[in-house]
Amino acid sequence: MNFNNVTFERSFGVSSQLPPSTLPEVSFAGRSNVGKSSLINKLFNRKGLAKVSQTPGKTATINFFNSQDVRFVDLPGYGFAQVSKADKGRWSELIEGYFNQDRNFALVVSLIDIRHNPSDLDHAMIEFLQDAELPYLVVLTKADKLSRQQQLKQKAVIKRALNLPDSVDMVVTSSEKGTGIDLLKAAITQAVEREV
Repeated sequence: MNFNNVTFERSFGVSSQLPPSTLPEVSFAGRSNVGKSSLINKLFNRKGLAKVSQTPGKTATINFFNSQDVRFVDLPGYGFAQVSKADKGRWSELIEGYFNQDRNFALVVSLIDIRHNPSDLDHAMIEFLQDAELPYLVVLTKADKLSRQQQLKQKAVIKRALNLPDSVDMVVTSSEKGTGIDLLKAAITQAVEREV
């Protein structure tokens, strides 16, 4: 799979506008300030593909990116306090609306900040993915902020907190330093190949 040949397709503000699912889809979900846009840009080796903002919670739409044999889906960040109730409602409609459609879910990449224990919303997301029996992978972001020893410790803490089965992969990443990006690419490639 060519991760360098990904283009922005379209943004959607309500789930009823979403295009039919014609390719395997790899979607990215996580808290508003988890570093999702930075990770997507690092993954595709492009600086401005996903818009990185100093204001967490900026992704208020579902953004579709296209490669020849797969679609990448950037879901709105969840759980940031400084947005209106109406925005929060719209974001949850978008996320739930996306997952409630009949789509070709190849992999859901669930992002969690390695520096913190999982939030209630992180727990809810993992439980939802497990209950829906969707293929998912947990990616721990911002690893450059911790020492190697702290990373290993936090990885074990988060795995235990989320009660993750051994079959679920966890990848420690840093968009800053490129840590874990190759492992993430390999996991995505494997998931997409299962769908083709």
